[in-house]
Amino acid sequence: MVKDADKVNILLIDDQPAKLLSYEVILAELGENLIKANSPQEALGLLLTTENVAVVLIDVVMPGIDGFQLAAMIRDHPRFSDLAIIFVSAVQVGETDHLRGYEIGAVDYVSVPVVPKVLRAKVRVFVDLYRKTRQLEALNAELEERVAARTAELEAQTERLRQSEERRSIALSAGDMGSWEVDVASGHIEWDDGPYRIFNVDPKTFEPTVERIEAMIHPDDRAKNSITAILDEGQSRFQVEFRIVRPSGELRWCYGAGIISRDAQGKPVRMNGVTVDITDRKRAEERQVLLAREVDHRAKNTLAVVLSVLRLTRAPTTKEFVTAVEGRVHALAATHNLLSSTRWEGADLRKIVEEEMAPYHATHRQRVITAGPAVVLLPATAQAVALALHELATNAAKYGALSTETGTLTVSWKTGDDSLMLDWVETGGPPAAEPARLGFGLTIVRSSIEAQFRGGVSYDWRPEGLCCRLSIPAAQIAAAPTPAEAPAAAPSDNQARRSLAGMRLMVVEDELLVSMLLKDILTDLGAEVAGPYGRLSDGLAAAKVERFDGAILDLNLAGQQAEPLADLLLARGVPFVFITGYQRDSIDRRYANVPVLPKPIDSAALEGVLLTLLGGEQLMRAAEGG
Repeated sequence: MVKDADKVNILLIDDQPAKLLSYEVILAELGENLIKANSPQEALGLLLTTENVAVVLIDVVMPGIDGFQLAAMIRDHPRFSDLAIIFVSAVQVGETDHLRGYEIGAVDYVSVPVVPKVLRAKVRVFVDLYRKTRQLEALNAELEERVAARTAELEAQTERLRQSEERRSIALSAGDMGSWEVDVASGHIEWDDGPYRIFNVDPKTFEPTVERIEAMIHPDDRAKNSITAILDEGQSRFQVEFRIVRPSGELRWCYGAGIISRDAQGKPVRMNGVTVDITDRKRAEERQVLLAREVDHRAKNTLAVVLSVLRLTRAPTTKEFVTAVEGRVHALAATHNLLSSTRWEGADLRKIVEEEMAPYHATHRQRVITAGPAVVLLPATAQAVALALHELATNAAKYGALSTETGTLTVSWKTGDDSLMLDWVETGGPPAAEPARLGFGLTIVRSSIEAQFRGGVSYDWRPEGLCCRLSIPAAQIAAAPTPAEAPAAAPSDNQARRSLAGMRLMVVEDELLVSMLLKDILTDLGAEVAGPYGRLSDGLAAAKVERFDGAILDLNLAGQQAEPLADLLLARGVPFVFITGYQRDSIDRRYANVPVLPKPIDSAALEGVLLTLLGGEQLMRAAEGG
């Protein structure tokens, strides 16, 4: 029994209903769909609107259009060029009619009276043929779809493989890497573009072989990094570092890693791996070692200088001792910051002078005049000159031109073929007289310039003030610096006379001794200190619920950046200052308007910044009590 979905259509065409009925009875046993048409016109309409017509039975003799003509019309349509047509004739059909029918495309003739078994057999043959043909067409279509899908999949895989290989090549190139394969038995080597680039050889002329490659390995590294030595270790993986000598003579560091494939007997047959140019990393490691040694040297040297300052400083009172030591340490720290900004390549003399003279500037008139060309001093020389200038300025503030309101100081310098001459000229101060012996400060000036790098120091004690000339050998000059920045404006006279009395300031600092020092400085200036807070969380908690006029923040609090607290203070409109060992350029740009004071802390600089930061009107209200 044929399933409804698998049934095909059989079209029966005859102008006599009785004959159509007899065909229907005979063919009913086939179990197919039987469609009947009483005229050629109806038959053509049914063909055009019906799918899966397997066989057509046409009566040869019909009024108007006979069977032959109808068959010719059916064959002319492209859809029915292969349709099986069986002619049914109730009259004697001659040889000529048979030929005519076959030429039109008929597949068989059936004579009337129809033998049911014969008709069923003939129709069944063509129905089965039609069904098998359709099955083959379906299988062929499915096969074509599968072939097309497989082809598309292969093309996609090929494209993915191409893209993967392209990405691999780009990644290897970007990382100064190259991949390779070695056939252990033959010694044949396959390279991609990377090794050619690393070894700096031409792919067109250089054929990689074990002998040629090992010949380019540095002689000291060749024995332990040869292929034979690697294979003798018996490992399946290896990692090595070695030096190569390029054809130009350039020395490069390389890192190699690979896998060794072995046969069933454990004999090595193939090596696959990568080579990486690690020259930059090696040089960076060397620089880091040198830098660590240099930092260690400079740290010990700085500590030695500070210890010497402590041991050699003399003062009648503890307060004067602390003031003297603080000043000298700050002079060293200021120069350290200048040197750090140039990676210890040198310090700009103009900036050194401005750093030391900044506390003595006043806006109502120039008390300190500086002039000179752009000069960069070597690190050790810069520290010595800074300390000498600090001692001269301290002496002038105590006994010379900077000790009175009428005094003026001129610091000028010029360069010659053999030396740099710096002149320190004081006028308008108390009359100068040569002391019986030089104090510690002026002794430091002479010692640091003359003994350290064989410069010269001369003192001229004039009635109008001290004149001092420092002579620094040209060998201590590094280079000309970039154009000097304008010095920061000094606090005005009004600001200098105000205090921080009545101001409530928050201190957030994780170093206990530093926080204690900050509290002492601010308390001496009349401020009320909140804290100090040693942790970021404590500072945040206080800032959320308490009122402050200002704040002093350490940028790094036990490894945590103080940025969340800084952002909170900005949001609440609380002015603050950073105190840190970091340089300004390492602080986020959103704090560009926040003052930054370097460590160690300079109490005068801190006071000046806070006076400027908090504003005159606010200070006035605080001083008035409200």
